[in-house]
Amino acid sequence: MSTIAANLQAVEAAIQSACDAAGRPRSTVQLLAVSKMFPPEAVLEAVDAGQRAFGENYLQEGVDKIAAVAKARPDLALEWHFIGPIQSNKTRPIAASFDWVHTVERLKIAQRLSEQRPPELGPLNICLQVNISGEATKSGVHPDELPELARAVAALPNLRLRGLMAIPEPQLDAALQRVPFARLRALAQAIVDDGIFVDTLSMGMSADLHAAVLEGASIVRVGSAIFGARHYE
Repeated sequence: MSTIAANLQAVEAAIQSACDAAGRPRSTVQLLAVSKMFPPEAVLEAVDAGQRAFGENYLQEGVDKIAAVAKARPDLALEWHFIGPIQSNKTRPIAASFDWVHTVERLKIAQRLSEQRPPELGPLNICLQVNISGEATKSGVHPDELPELARAVAALPNLRLRGLMAIPEPQLDAALQRVPFARLRALAQAIVDDGIFVDTLSMGMSADLHAAVLEGASIVRVGSAIFGARHYE
């Protein structure tokens, strides 16, 4: 068994454990393997181990990787999620290449994705990124501005508003990890109560996956625990 396959088994066991603790079926949580800064060969290893959904942070790297993986395995239908910051001049390739975008925080970006989504691909799945911990260095819409943004994005053609995403301030204490995730869940419920259907909470990474699942995560984003440490230049 390859290292990546073994790592995927370990992450799967961690998700199953969290689901058991939360009293949730395992099928209610999707594992998104964050493959940024790892080559197409690493993605293909994960594919061979059964993984089908991958997240990319950097646009050009992601687009190139999607093409390389598709060339190597044209028989496979993979799901690609863009989870990095979005510049307004980079929306066209995102709209054309990805199935999901987790990091929409401004209406202008959503409008451009809507206009530039190729119709034959069907609606682009959208999560709104919320600055749930109020950090000055973090991206995301302020919670007070979320309802207005959600209503506007839900009305756009070629997009499907699916839910919310957040990257909370890191906490070592398990109880403290749950607090921002519970807050995000409440914000999503408020959107539903406002008459807008959403079904996705993209929250939780390697270090706080258990807390996120306990608070209702439907997508957990895990990278280094699957692919290993990243080496930033």
